[in-house]
Amino acid sequence: MTDVPFLILASGSPRRRDLLTEAGYHFQVENPGIEENEDTSLPIRQLTAENARDKAAAVAARFPEAVVVAADTLVLLGDTVLSKPADREEATQMLALLNGRSHDVFTAVALRHARLGKAIDLTVTTAVHFKHLTPAEQADYHARIDPMDKAGAYAAQDHGALIIDRIEGSLSNVIGLPMEEVAAALREHFGITPDPR
Repeated sequence: MTDVPFLILASGSPRRRDLLTEAGYHFQVENPGIEENEDTSLPIRQLTAENARDKAAAVAARFPEAVVVAADTLVLLGDTVLSKPADREEATQMLALLNGRSHDVFTAVALRHARLGKAIDLTVTTAVHFKHLTPAEQADYHARIDPMDKAGAYAAQDHGALIIDRIEGSLSNVIGLPMEEVAAALREHFGITPDPR
């Protein structure tokens, strides 16, 4: 179909790019080039949704003929919102906070087609239960990954079995893009489907 719009991922995240690629989508990557709101005093649903919408709007303005997908992922531990750590010390503190406890991962997704005026927003939540690790085991885990660009200072797809006991819900959501919901929205609202395997 020649009238199906092309797809843009408005994200610098290699994990989101990998998820879309593995699902079979053809797309291009554009960095939104905006400052994310990091005001963790806001409710997590509001904060992630605003960030996703702002990223999508920035790229959709440049590519009005495209379907733009943007997302924002944060971790909620009790009443505490965890974003990306500012430095190694904060990354260590985050992993220690999560250690042996359960938390929720929120990913807000904004899909936009500027010329058609189409806007789809969704939020997916996944419960993640951490193993109880010694400080040495936590340090060993961080030595294996780069925690700096990851909400909560961990990555489910990078040696996740070392730290995660179990996940209730979408694994791809924890990685950064809830693919089942994104695929359904792309298909139903924009006619975009992955290549058949």
